[in-house]
Amino acid sequence: MPTVSAPAVPCPRLQARLAALALAVLVLLPASAWAVRLKDVATFGGVRSNQLVGYGLVVGLSGTGDKTGSQFTVQSVASMLEKMGVAVDKTKLKPKNVAAVMVTARMPVSARPGTALDVTVSSLGDSQSLLGGVLLLTPLRGVDGNVYALAQGALALGGVSVQGAAAAAQKNITTVGSIPNGATVERGVPFQYNAQDELTLSMNVADFTTTMSVVDSINSTLGQDFARAEDITTIRLTVPQEFRGNLVPLMATLENLDVTPDGKARVVVDEKTGTVVLGRNVRLTRVAVAHGNLHIVIRESADVSQPAPFGAGQTVVTPQTDVNVQEENNSLVMMEGATLQELIDGLNSIGATPRDLISILKSLKAAGALHAELEVI
Repeated sequence: MPTVSAPAVPCPRLQARLAALALAVLVLLPASAWAVRLKDVATFGGVRSNQLVGYGLVVGLSGTGDKTGSQFTVQSVASMLEKMGVAVDKTKLKPKNVAAVMVTARMPVSARPGTALDVTVSSLGDSQSLLGGVLLLTPLRGVDGNVYALAQGALALGGVSVQGAAAAAQKNITTVGSIPNGATVERGVPFQYNAQDELTLSMNVADFTTTMSVVDSINSTLGQDFARAEDITTIRLTVPQEFRGNLVPLMATLENLDVTPDGKARVVVDEKTGTVVLGRNVRLTRVAVAHGNLHIVIRESADVSQPAPFGAGQTVVTPQTDVNVQEENNSLVMMEGATLQELIDGLNSIGATPRDLISILKSLKAAGALHAELEVI
């Protein structure tokens, strides 16, 4: 008589630990006005993606493929046809309906054989457009040289290009396309995520205060000192015994922890666009600022000097130059910012435009009154 096995019952101790984790998230770590989730400021080790790349051919183009001068396209077409049993003369090939392309994809570490991946196809030669093309079977390789996926399919482009004898029009880029779910994984990465006894968290912000805040939050949630900071951006987490072999419930809880990121006071200036961004921790000590602009306008004109009728003189052109100098007479303004709002009000009080702010902030930094990093991009 066949036996029916009873469904597995979770360990009461494991259930209690999961309940404690959920309660800690809701009670022990109340959301702050500046709080963000841990997964938004840190990267968990073992969940990275792997880059794949391959060389292939796109066929079916309407005369917009590579020109005859693209020797690698001609060689690729000839080699492909020879493998199919077709003898061709390379010197007579005109691959105007074929384009050589590079195919790229991102394969998650959890991808297994049969997983579908999106691929991006980019023209490698002098093709004008990949519109209407079909990518032939292309192996995608990893950095170790092994084939991990195979790509093939019709391209989807977000642009169009038309050209006539005297005019041409183009919308978006026509030499880069994509194939949704165009690649199939044939080999997975030999990595067992649940077999780890220790996890690594890499902080996106290099700040000791933020790193220690994350360590304290994790240890408070787990109830013991499982997390420790190795440096300014690296946190090591020893997996509790109850979660070894089943890390998904643990990671689902940890990545939603609320943390308050901190960082150095910083002012970012983009001189190309006149953009100025001030962090909320920027401070300004008491300082007097006078900002004025000097405008010099030079106008050139020409007058014609003619001699009297029947005179012996000649007609000449005499240049005239008008110079107008205007200088704004702005008085000194006392500025002191304990908060970001006070700093903004002080800069606005002297009528500073975004372009003026760049010069003012540089001068304040040189005078030692601006207590923040000034970064020019």
